Amino acid sequence: MMGEQGAIPARRGVYILPNLITAGSMFVAFLGMLWAVEGLYSQCAMAIFGSAFLDGMDGKVARLTKSSSEFGVQMDSLADAVAFGVTPALMVYLWQLGGMGGRLGLAAAFVFMTCGVLRLARFNLMTGVISKKFFVGLPIPAAACALAVLVLFNHYLPAGIRLFLPQITLGLTMALALLMVSRIRYFSFKEFGFVKTHPFRSLVAAIILFGTLIIEPRIFGFFFFIGYLLSGPIYTFFFFRRKGPLPGRENPETQEKRPG
Repeated sequence: MMGEQGAIPARRGVYILPNLITAGSMFVAFLGMLWAVEGLYSQCAMAIFGSAFLDGMDGKVARLTKSSSEFGVQMDSLADAVAFGVTPALMVYLWQLGGMGGRLGLAAAFVFMTCGVLRLARFNLMTGVISKKFFVGLPIPAAACALAVLVLFNHYLPAGIRLFLPQITLGLTMALALLMVSRIRYFSFKEFGFVKTHPFRSLVAAIILFGTLIIEPRIFGFFFFIGYLLSGPIYTFFFFRRKGPLPGRENPETQEKRPG
C-alpha cells in the first residue's frame, strides 16, 4: 500500500509538468507584450520564439511521460491564442501598423489575432479527422514567428524598401491571417519518412542548415519562414490537387491532440 501511495504524488507531478511548460510559454508571451509596449520590439520577437519553443516542448513532454489530458489540450490552445495571437498582433501594431493613420492598422492586427483563434478552434474540432502529416491552414506559431522574423530582419532590408515597411507589414499580416484560415496544406514535420529513407542526405542537409544558422541566424530565419510560407500553396495547388481530395476531406487518421 505504501508503494502504491508513494507512486500517486509522482504520477500527479508528471501530469503537472506539461502544463507548467505551457504556463511558461504564456509567461514569456506576457513579457513580450510588456517589451512591445516599451518599444523593445526585437526582445518581443525573441519572446515569441521562446514561446514557440516551449509550445513544442509541452506536447513532446506530455507524449513522453504519457500524461496527455483533455485539460492540457484546452490549456495549450488558450496559451497559443495568447502567445501567437495577442502578442504578435500587439507587436506589429505598435511597431508599424499603428502609425499608418486611420484604423487600417488596427483592423489588420485584429484580423490576424481573430484568424489565429479561429485556426486553433478549427484544429481542435478536426483532431482525429485529418492526417498528422499535414496541417490544414498555416499553424498559428508559424504565423507569429513569421512576423517576429520580419521585426528581426528589417535592418537588413535596403533603405528604399524600408520606406515601405508599414505597407509590407500590413500585407504580410493580412496574408498570414488568410493563410491560417485557409485549407492550404502545410507539412507538420511530425513524421520523418524521408529521414528514415535517406539518412545520409538528411544528415548532410541538417549540417548545412545548422552551419547557416550559426553564421547568420536572422537571415536564415527569414528565408526559412518565407520558404515554409510558400511551401503550402506550392504543394497544395501543384502537387496535392493531382493526387487526391481537397485538404481536410481525406480519410480519418490519428492526429496529435496538442494544438499546432
